[in-house]
This record gives sequence, structure tokens and C-alpha cells, in this order.
Amino acid sequence: MPRDAVETALLRWTAALEARHLADLRVQEVTRALRALSAAYVERRHDDASADARHSKVRGALDSAGKRAAFAVFYGPLHFIAVSRVALAIRALQTPARSIVDLGCGTGAAGAALALVVPSHPPVVGIDRHRWAVDEARWTYAHFGLSGRTRVGDITRPPSIGAGDVVLAAYVLNELAESARARVEHALMAAADRGARVLVLEPIARAVTPWWDTTAAAVVARGGRADEWRFPIERPPIVTLLDNAAGLDHRELTVRTLYL
Repeated sequence: MPRDAVETALLRWTAALEARHLADLRVQEVTRALRALSAAYVERRHDDASADARHSKVRGALDSAGKRAAFAVFYGPLHFIAVSRVALAIRALQTPARSIVDLGCGTGAAGAALALVVPSHPPVVGIDRHRWAVDEARWTYAHFGLSGRTRVGDITRPPSIGAGDVVLAAYVLNELAESARARVEHALMAAADRGARVLVLEPIARAVTPWWDTTAAAVVARGGRADEWRFPIERPPIVTLLDNAAGLDHRELTVRTLYL
């Protein structure tokens, strides 16, 4: 799907998200929740607690309707934009795939964005440890007309992945304890050895990814690529509204990626 078609699909989806999540909430409530989520993320960048504790703190923040709405309506579209822009830039991703396996799928935004860019729009398998996220991802795939399956599961024990598959890990490895992250990294490398394509996205902030340089070097040594991206974006209306109301600024997105 070309970029203009992806952006049209994004606008329709964000309008549907707004109707779905803000029907019983005021914008002010969602704005307060967004500020809380943003503060939790900033705090985590400077948190000396264990990765398990940081993971619990961030994911545990989705404990109210307002915070879940903010995560879905605000961060979901931003993740969609980041993945779609990266996938459109990496030409190796623009070839047919058997399936997309989305580890830590969240609301399904990242997996859906990748499926729309990959020719033939392959089926998506979304896995997350949180029931709310899995249910939201299922709705997201259906909205885009994608064939999708979701399940609650442990991403350190991914399903069988092989030749023809694309495995996606978007903004999830930084949330794992070191031992768990190492297991997922090993699984991703093994999947690539079997002929799968692997795409990892993480924030630019190095404080939440102290392992990045070592992992990137291993990916490049295997013939993959490590990139940093910075691109201006056209924010959907609800994202612009919440961005401005919360005192944030996402007119430009930054992301780091690994592709193998």
C-alpha cells in the first residue's frame, strides 16, 4: 500500500478510535491520563529500579479507562506512523510475507501498520501479556480488514517462526528484564537464521536501551542493519488535540530500528 493510502487508512482508524474510546470520557480526562503516562515514561528513563519493576510500573499505569484511552488514541497512532514510515523506507520489507508475528502487540497498531505496507497484507499474529491489549489488537486488525489472531502469552516463548514470516518487536524489548530480553533476542536471531525477517523498533533514548549497541553490532555482523530515524509527521486531529492539551510536541518522530 503506498504512503498516501496508508495515511488515509490512519485517519479513518484514528477517527474510529476517538469514537470508541472517548464516547464516555471527556478530552480533559484523557489529557490528564496522557500527562500521567508521559510522566511515567520520563521517570522510567531515570529509574534505577530493576527492569521488572519498570515494566510493572509502565504497564500497570494502564489501570484506568482514561489511561487506556490515552494509550490507544494517542500512542497507538504514533506507533502506527513510526512503523509504517520505517517499513516504507526499508525496501526489503516491501515483499510478500507468509505472516507477521507481532511480539508485545499492544493495541495492534504496529502490526497493522506493517501488514498494510507488506504486499498482500499478510495475516497478523499478535501476542501480549495483557488481556486489554489483546482485545484491543483484535479490534484493530478487524478495523483494517486484516486477517488477525491474538492471544495472551509470554513473548519470551514465541510461536514457531520461519522462512516467509516477518517478526516484529516494536517498543517492547526495553520493557523486559535483562534475562527475558536476552531470550527474546536469541529467538529473533534464530528466526532470522531460519529465513524470517526481523524488525525491532525502540525509542532513541539510550537510558532505556543500554543493550542497544551490543545487539546492533550483532545484527550488523549477521548482515542486517541498524538505523536511527527522524521525520516530521502530519498528526491526526485527535493526536494534535491531545498533544497540544498535554503540553507535548510530536510533530517530529524519532526511532531506532534493527532489521535482519
